[in-house]
Amino acid sequence: MPNRLAHETSPYLLQHADNPVDWWPWSAEAFEEARKTNKPVLLSVGYSSCHWCHVLARESFEDEAVAAFMNEHFVNIKVDREERPDVDAVYMEAVQAATGQGGWPMTVFLTPEAEPFYFGTYFPPSPRQGMPSFRQVLEGVRAAWSDRRDEVAEVAGKIVRDLAGREISYGDSQAPGEEQLAAALLGLTREYDAERGGFGGAPKFPPSMVVEFLLRHHARTGAEGALQMAQDTCERMARGGIHDQLGGGFARYSVDRDWVVPHFEKMLYDNALLCRVYAHLWRATGSDLARRVALDTADFMVRELRTAEGGFASALDADSDDGTGRHVEGAYYVWTPEQLREVLGEQDAELAAQYFGVTEEGTFEHGQSVLQLPQQDTVFDAERIESIRRQLLDARGRRPAPGRDDKVVAAWNGLAIAALAETGAYFDRPDLVEAAVGAADLLVRLHLDEQVRLSRTSKDGQVGANAGVLEDYADVAEGFLALASVTGEGVWLDFSGFLLDHVLTRFTGPDGALFDTAADAERLIRRPQDPTDNAVPSGWTAAAGALLSYAAQTGSEPHREGAEKALGVVKALGPRVPRFVGWGLAVAEAFLDGPKEVAIVGPAPADEATKALHRTALLGTAPGAVVAVGAAGSDELPLLADRVLVDGRPTAYVCRHFTCDAPTTDAEALRVALGG
Repeated sequence: MPNRLAHETSPYLLQHADNPVDWWPWSAEAFEEARKTNKPVLLSVGYSSCHWCHVLARESFEDEAVAAFMNEHFVNIKVDREERPDVDAVYMEAVQAATGQGGWPMTVFLTPEAEPFYFGTYFPPSPRQGMPSFRQVLEGVRAAWSDRRDEVAEVAGKIVRDLAGREISYGDSQAPGEEQLAAALLGLTREYDAERGGFGGAPKFPPSMVVEFLLRHHARTGAEGALQMAQDTCERMARGGIHDQLGGGFARYSVDRDWVVPHFEKMLYDNALLCRVYAHLWRATGSDLARRVALDTADFMVRELRTAEGGFASALDADSDDGTGRHVEGAYYVWTPEQLREVLGEQDAELAAQYFGVTEEGTFEHGQSVLQLPQQDTVFDAERIESIRRQLLDARGRRPAPGRDDKVVAAWNGLAIAALAETGAYFDRPDLVEAAVGAADLLVRLHLDEQVRLSRTSKDGQVGANAGVLEDYADVAEGFLALASVTGEGVWLDFSGFLLDHVLTRFTGPDGALFDTAADAERLIRRPQDPTDNAVPSGWTAAAGALLSYAAQTGSEPHREGAEKALGVVKALGPRVPRFVGWGLAVAEAFLDGPKEVAIVGPAPADEATKALHRTALLGTAPGAVVAVGAAGSDELPLLADRVLVDGRPTAYVCRHFTCDAPTTDAEALRVALGG
């Protein structure tokens, strides 16, 4: 019989709806039940494409005896971290503070007042490698709750007090200057893996936001080392197994330093960020590889993640059926030489094995290989390779596909909108721009209420109950601002302004510091506040970027001031931990450069000469430059006000800090002005 999760919209929660565990969703009613029954709360946090979350569920939550013990002694709450990043952040901070590490699945035991007193991540079904079994943990917590309640209360109170004392001190409220950005670059250089690209050791995550900083720093200063790190990292990732060589797109991370074996789940946010950064790399260098990867990543998102309503699904699972009924990590993606021969025949299989690095011993498990593009001297026949690639993709399409998390997350769709709008504009792919507009329309139609407040998620056209957090407002505003620059439609600028007004009034503290949740949001044991960029831009740095772009488009001083104050945290963190504030550093580059404001006016936006100037403006590498395009005399966008044609011809105006260059009708002059 299904439990209470059967009525939820989250695919992750629905995966647990048939567990014998009597799960509750996160709710006031669940904590009231804990108070009424005098039981501790077992909080389990995960997400639908998390491999070890599935393992814990199979081993423990589907076990009748374990479930019976949980139901008797605990009020059990299941949370999708992608739906409730605020709940996840607050308790993950406690886990990391207490244990020095964190991850998912996250298991936290709470008092009925939601105060944590014991935590962990994955627990096995029987003791191993020094870890207690899940049942042992449950029995230990139950005993502590019944026999040592005062001690539990003392521990919980101390944890909550310690968390409250961890308020962020982020120095002054000024953006970083040359000195801090140079120090950040030096710090990245020290952590750079010159042999393999990327930063640090295994596991290796795609550093998309750091690469964006490196590209912008190069554009502003001409630093060749910054460009080299960006180029080499992007090439190594593109050639590695982390990049899907058949279907496009990227996996979450590489388990090794060489980008060979990925953790196979594919997340919307990674692919949106990487699509955009490869497009920007092409813009800076003209690299054919960067162009191909930007487009195949965009095509992957549209083909495999777009939902029937026009939004973008959150993720594809790492696991899938290996053909025997077992769910196995990577089964959909890996190949043996024998499987190549079955699809291609002997000769083409031999060529494919050489080209994609498939070996008899394998690069993954059980003699299977992840496809990659090893560096080699051989010249390959491009048409034959393309035929092989198509045949393998078709054959792979007949395998059982990984599950898809169809939840539409506002923030991640904002990132996808920005990536698809720009990629479509750069490569003359109006279908990609249309896909971006479709997702933006869905967010406006479904996720925004009459006060332009955002809901974080929807699924199958049904909006979720959870309020948007700072990253939702910031990333959706970022997507809308990119759409405004690409399409010239002022409605997207208007909507971004409404969202950013919420940022200034509901998410900003009196000193300019930002919080992840609104002032009027549900009160947790602590108001989360994290300025570091990890898998995605933090809400803090994303808001700084969107505020800065909006100020450049409109001349709004409150928005620019908000951006500058928010960048104070980058001034503090950039020189110390540059890998974890990459987007913040990229925004700081834009702030230092202006950013430049470009207005293009023509007899009509569809006029060929106007379109040529518009394209030149979009392809400029000036960090964070904003673009407005429209007919002369149009009031569609503020930057177009009072702009006139020169000699009756389409004209470009480039301004910075309220000072404008002489207008030009020459695309080449505009390109030079914008570092194209």
